[in-house]
Amino acid sequence: MISRNKTSRRTVLQGVGVAMALPWLESISVWGAEEPRKTPSGEKKADQFPTRFAALFMGNGISPNNWWAKGAGEEMELSKTLEPLAPFKSKLNVVSGLFNKNATHVGIHPGQTGNILSGASLQKGAVLRGGISMDQVLAAKLGEETPQPSLVLGCEQPITGYHETNFSMAYSSHISWQDADSPVPMEVYPSLAFDSLFGNHGSRRMQSILDRVRDHAAHLSRQVSRSDQAKLDEYLTSVREVEKQIERTRALKDKAENNAAGRDRPAAAMPRPDNGLPEDIREHMRLMTEIIALAFQTNKTRVATLLLCRDISGLFYPFLDVRTAHHNTSHDDQGEAYERVSRFYVSQLAHLATRLAAMPEGDRSVLDHSCLMFINSMWSGSQHDSSKVPLLLVGGLGGQLETGRVLDFKEKGGDNRKLCSLYLSLMDKMGVKQERFGDAEGKLEGL
Repeated sequence: MISRNKTSRRTVLQGVGVAMALPWLESISVWGAEEPRKTPSGEKKADQFPTRFAALFMGNGISPNNWWAKGAGEEMELSKTLEPLAPFKSKLNVVSGLFNKNATHVGIHPGQTGNILSGASLQKGAVLRGGISMDQVLAAKLGEETPQPSLVLGCEQPITGYHETNFSMAYSSHISWQDADSPVPMEVYPSLAFDSLFGNHGSRRMQSILDRVRDHAAHLSRQVSRSDQAKLDEYLTSVREVEKQIERTRALKDKAENNAAGRDRPAAAMPRPDNGLPEDIREHMRLMTEIIALAFQTNKTRVATLLLCRDISGLFYPFLDVRTAHHNTSHDDQGEAYERVSRFYVSQLAHLATRLAAMPEGDRSVLDHSCLMFINSMWSGSQHDSSKVPLLLVGGLGGQLETGRVLDFKEKGGDNRKLCSLYLSLMDKMGVKQERFGDAEGKLEGL
């Protein structure tokens, strides 16, 4: 809120039925605190900017022959599947050889996916049993400092039932778990995710957010520096661009709910686009990455997950000239069609990185203070091979994570290539220290 003498960088633009958090502004005081942040040991930390983590998940493996990188920094050579990340070579870590032990030798699909962020041993049958995911460990510790502990989004509806391996399909549908028994409810509708970001509820939900905060924004603009005025204008413009797209998806959702009225099943249980989700998956994924970008920029949350497609995905890609659904296409992962699919998913990571890199925060960017992780539950869809997982990291966590590297752990031995050791390292760099996590009791050497 604006006061006469001091304005917090956690300023919220107020309007009727809406609250719009703002990005970091250099001409006013620090993010919601008047002293530098402290580390868990009590030492004051010079960098006043928060660190963020986001995990983007793609199921069914990647194109193995086209997933590689060589060299380091700006001289890094990328395969054509990884080419969308070319602008971020110096901020990229291409990590290979890590594996999730409890996702091996358990049968295909759900047992390889449900613990991708927890490393827990999954239970078969009617009772769900796994473990808390690392994003929710972060959310439990860091969420006290933000309005929203975490953002859990998806681009495919969860499915029910059981796989032939007797694992619940809930394991295929969720990567974020709040405890051993329950996945975190995942938001798949862009309009609802957008509304939660800005506290947009009530009878005026259909009206423009920017129209409702215009007077407050104008008042704030007169109080800040010229550079912050430009930053504020850019932010409001970007929100408006997303809002225009949300208006159309909101109309689709409302139409779907009206059509479902009186039927035996809700709109959410119908196939796309009858369920109100964007028919074009490109639009859906782009909106979800935009929402994460806005959430990070405004410190609404510091932790996010985005399930781009679930395991055994039924998504189609006519714009890639791919004739079969995702899952079936992955069974020919040596073909050109699945290479195009894999590259398309990497481009979603690249888009989120592009958005965050364009958001200044001090003398760096929001991307520089973040770590974006792209991960898949298996290496090869044709072989259902989970002996290693493809993994990409973009961003340096405020300088705590060295970047511009190609890291290969395949020859390090089982105890030195645990996926959960990576998670321990990332959590530690974000100030959340754990003695152990999943099947790991130590951080990943060489990260």
